[in-house]
Amino acid sequence: MKLLIIIPAYNERENIERVVDNLIQNYPQFSYVVVNDGSKDDTAAICRKRGYNLIDLPVNLGLAGGFQAGMLYAEKHGFDYAIQYDADGQHRAEFIEPMLNECEKGFDIVIGSRFVSKKKPLSMRMLGSRMLSAAIRLTTFRKIKDPTSGMRVYNRRMIRLFAHHTNLSPEPDSVAYMIKSGAKVSEVQVEMDERIAGVSYLNIPRSMFYMLRMVISILFIQVFRSPVRLKDIRPEEKG
Repeated sequence: MKLLIIIPAYNERENIERVVDNLIQNYPQFSYVVVNDGSKDDTAAICRKRGYNLIDLPVNLGLAGGFQAGMLYAEKHGFDYAIQYDADGQHRAEFIEPMLNECEKGFDIVIGSRFVSKKKPLSMRMLGSRMLSAAIRLTTFRKIKDPTSGMRVYNRRMIRLFAHHTNLSPEPDSVAYMIKSGAKVSEVQVEMDERIAGVSYLNIPRSMFYMLRMVISILFIQVFRSPVRLKDIRPEEKG
């Protein structure tokens, strides 16, 4: 059982050492790779200086491109599972093992959810999350309690799929599309921390636009796409 922790990073000079050093020191059983997504700061230089395992993209491809680079790496090196893991320090590594254990039960995707056993707050911040949950339930008949969580474990079949399909991204609309295609998706209760340093790309206007774009994609795009034939995905084959 081999797990790769994929850490997409864009302008995370203030966080990357803390995040990666914690994994190296406290979770050496897991492999990791930092995907520097064309950062304008010295994120890549810090990674090289510290000797981190690094994929250094020359230009900014966005989260989808950076994540795909990580999935290509995971497939090339024969990993059984891959987890999307934020470089800003919000994801907590102690929950990787429970998520991995859940994935081993036969699930294709396991989401690290803040709301499996805890109630989602009634706040403007969570309004978008509620809208996405409703859109996914309406189109797939599945209840995903934390659709915006970026902490997700993928099995080998999903690794191959995301590595070779440029129209898939690690976003809620792709989760909805995978459910429609027959993927088995589960959620595991996790806790997440607030960003300590640096500035998030998603400010209030961008967050609102993001949520709107995801809802439109789930309701009016993903639902009309032909499903992927998951049974035809063979991880051992070359893409």
